[in-house]
Amino acid sequence: MREKQITFAARQHQLTNINVWTADSQWLAFDLRPSGASFTSQTIERVNVTTGEVEVLYQAHHGAHVGVVTVSPDLPPRYVCIHGPEHPDASWQYDFHHRRGVIIQNGNAMNLDACDITPPFTPGALRGGSHVHVFSADGSRLSFTYNDHVMHEWDSRQDLRNVGIAVPLRAVTPQKQHPREYDGSYFCLLVSRTHAQPLPGSDQINRAYEECWVGDRGYQKPDGSWQRWAIAFIGDTLNTQGEKRPELFIVDLPEALEDYARAARRRWRAASGSYLHRLLACSSVA
Repeated sequence: MREKQITFAARQHQLTNINVWTADSQWLAFDLRPSGASFTSQTIERVNVTTGEVEVLYQAHHGAHVGVVTVSPDLPPRYVCIHGPEHPDASWQYDFHHRRGVIIQNGNAMNLDACDITPPFTPGALRGGSHVHVFSADGSRLSFTYNDHVMHEWDSRQDLRNVGIAVPLRAVTPQKQHPREYDGSYFCLLVSRTHAQPLPGSDQINRAYEECWVGDRGYQKPDGSWQRWAIAFIGDTLNTQGEKRPELFIVDLPEALEDYARAARRRWRAASGSYLHRLLACSSVA
């Protein structure tokens, strides 16, 4: 296999570590973040691997930045990326818990996740920032990692990395009691449960990350039945000596979309009585 350089501009071209090709294998999507941890790209772009043509897919405005773009598995392609806050100020600027996902198509960006940070919280809305959004094999839903603004404000040590999903149940429209709240086009919820102090030797985790969708159509169970939807992720446990030990977990997810709404309503009712209630998983971790 021969290598071929396709970009030549004197600037950075950052590829996400998954799903950067369009379904027709003609384009690669990228952002312009410099090397290191600086989140300062203002555009999402793509390059044609045959001709070298570069197109700007989206331009951020009002002080916001964008990056970490992935591509849908279908045509015409949809692009999803992290979008930082517009009009950042001293109280609200880009951070793990201050960002959102946006879906880009035909030059327009639509919020993936809604945000609601004031009680009573809205089922299907997040309370913080989503990150590295990845489409399922059929393009119908997405996974992401997540950090929580509400928990961070209470105690940053309680803002633990989790894994969430966005499903096409319905758009979510919070009441917007805070200027940083916004609507989302997908119904979002978390599928991991974290503990600030996991019990050594147990399956409790204090960090969930590096998730992926399992199979093109799920996986086959030992009894021969098929689990249609599942997410695998790495979770950090503690061994019996109290040392960190990453383990692999899998979450079986409901097939019916309405089951997600029921799960979110249960969690919302529990959360509505406590400002510091962490969002929880919609199904058990196997």
